[in-house]
Amino acid sequence: MLKFIKHHMTSIEGIEIYPIISLLIFFGFFVMLFWWVLKSKKTYIDKVSQLPLDN
Repeated sequence: MLKFIKHHMTSIEGIEIYPIISLLIFFGFFVMLFWWVLKSKKTYIDKVSQLPLDN
């Protein structure tokens, strides 16, 4: 089964760019998320963390 898929993937022109694009999107998302966590205000984080406990 894997040989069947691998054969068709190698026959597609320009397919090698898709893993690179996927990696860049994945890396960019987590870098932006990490930046947002570092830059967010502590009062906002405390407020949002208490939301599930409020009834």
